[in-house]
Amino acid sequence: MKRGIVWIVLTVLMVISLILASCTTSPTTSTTSKMATQYTTPTTIVTSTAPKTTATAVSSTTSTTKTLGHWWDSLGIPQYGGTMTVRVNANITGFDPYMGQLMSINCAWMERLSADDWTLDPAVFDFTLTWRPPDYVKGSLAESWEFPDPSTFVLHIRKGVRWQDIPPASGREFIADDVVYHFNRMYGLGGGFPGSPYYAGVTTYKDLISLTAPDKYTAVFKWKTPNPEVIMETLQAGGGDLLLENPEAVKMWGDVNDWHHAIGTGPFILKDFVSGSAATLVSNPNYWGYDERYPQNKLPYIDTLKVLIIPDQATALAALRTGKVDVMDGISLQDTQSMQKTNTEILTTMGPIYQKTTVDPRIDVKPFTDIRVRQAMQMALDLPTIAKSYYGGTAQPYPLALTSYYETGWGLPYDQWPQDLKDEYAYNPTAAKKLLADAGYPSGFKTNIVADAAGDMDLLQVVKSYFAAVGIDMEIRPMDSASWLAFVQQGHKHDQIAFRVSGSLGLTYEPIRQLYRFQVGYVLNFEMVNDPVFNAFQTNAMAATSVDAMKKVVKDANLYVARQHFAISLVQPNSFALCQPWLKGFNDQYGAVSGTGTGPAYLGFYAARYWVDQNMKKSLGH
Repeated sequence: MKRGIVWIVLTVLMVISLILASCTTSPTTSTTSKMATQYTTPTTIVTSTAPKTTATAVSSTTSTTKTLGHWWDSLGIPQYGGTMTVRVNANITGFDPYMGQLMSINCAWMERLSADDWTLDPAVFDFTLTWRPPDYVKGSLAESWEFPDPSTFVLHIRKGVRWQDIPPASGREFIADDVVYHFNRMYGLGGGFPGSPYYAGVTTYKDLISLTAPDKYTAVFKWKTPNPEVIMETLQAGGGDLLLENPEAVKMWGDVNDWHHAIGTGPFILKDFVSGSAATLVSNPNYWGYDERYPQNKLPYIDTLKVLIIPDQATALAALRTGKVDVMDGISLQDTQSMQKTNTEILTTMGPIYQKTTVDPRIDVKPFTDIRVRQAMQMALDLPTIAKSYYGGTAQPYPLALTSYYETGWGLPYDQWPQDLKDEYAYNPTAAKKLLADAGYPSGFKTNIVADAAGDMDLLQVVKSYFAAVGIDMEIRPMDSASWLAFVQQGHKHDQIAFRVSGSLGLTYEPIRQLYRFQVGYVLNFEMVNDPVFNAFQTNAMAATSVDAMKKVVKDANLYVARQHFAISLVQPNSFALCQPWLKGFNDQYGAVSGTGTGPAYLGFYAARYWVDQNMKKSLGH
């Protein structure tokens, strides 16, 4: 209630400020924001990263192997034992990747062919994005791979990997035939499987010609596309569909969606599950993996992995505050500030938020068919002030094109934009009004925005006020998420503007997937773009014969999207992760503990490598 009153006052002040600004601004020069003094900038967030975590005395359970001279030495020497507790925000309803991306934790016992490079310095790449660039990915179930030609991908299966010692797998060795079985079952590529109903519409494997296992430890993928970058992105993208299930278990039970049938090659074994309450996993005594930082140390370090199902955010934060949960990510600025006041010992890290927002007009209906209207909407927004005041200076103040600035080497960062394009994104309400007048709307116009109520509705009120100052009267029509998905994403029944939890620009997933974003027929094309120039970018990227050539296509697509104003850019905010000081190794790696969406996609990999400083935990009263 208090925050709502504050925003009402701020909105009134904002409108007055914007009106004054619009009366004095030169038509050709962007103004300095008049709004900064109308907000109270939040207190400074103190962040920390894993390599800077203070190490403590080593307990009697400490492993004896230590390699000197590495960036991770400051974390201390890993210890065995203890429990790690994480939280998910929805009930776990699926355990078989074939059933689709339901909220699940099956990555704790099932594994992927590849994995993140645990030895990579976070200063180089910190794995906080959903996308893992191929250069920073190492082998997991597959020890290595190669491209004998641009359209042939050869996997070399790691020898000595065994399924968990649970019937009917009973500890047999993992082999290349298991890879073929998985892809046939998941995508209906052959071998008598119809393909997963959930992944039936996935187009990423449409160019896969064949998958064979010429011997026990080799799997060969043949593609139509002679583009190694696209092939690597395809085989590393996705969620549960990349987790390999046990063939014997599927043959015995028909599927492995019953938690009692959970079998994999991974570091943890699912021992107990209470729907709506918790899952308990224990370390796999026969796990094949060793710590890449300390190669003589067998994984996992922790004995028990607890997953608590806590839908309410306030309840989850209370569990973190009292030490009942070890780590949470996706935390808001306000909740992070509150936690830093009450629990000064808790460590904070900041990273890019996947759920950045945009304002998405349908460019196939008036008035948004006129690019001048879209340009005016963009010029009506003071992005630097939003970044400084609304996000407390924790967000980048720049407009976004298609690709996130965090995907270094790809896309088109703002500092590389031509000056004339920067001018189109500069705050300039007077120029915005002139553009509206030139487009035939000298008094502005009325419109509506269908908003997913799970999104940032406070931010949307700020946007509404900015638009009002240039004559755009935008009615906000909130819907619950399920209704919004049916109305907008599936039905495209919105007649003006859409607003959802995650936006259309600043994308953090694989570059080749980004080129589908404004394609005709693409489910997330809320703007209803039908543009042959943009359509050609995906075709050109698939035909690229080198990474540099593909980067050029993605860069050109970013420039084109920015110039066309398909979506109205806001800024790319950051989110926060909060971690107990006794949990070592956590650095807000994406999917390591995320309790939102479809679950923590990399929980097993990271939970096997994190360790608990039990002496510190006891000294803090837990």
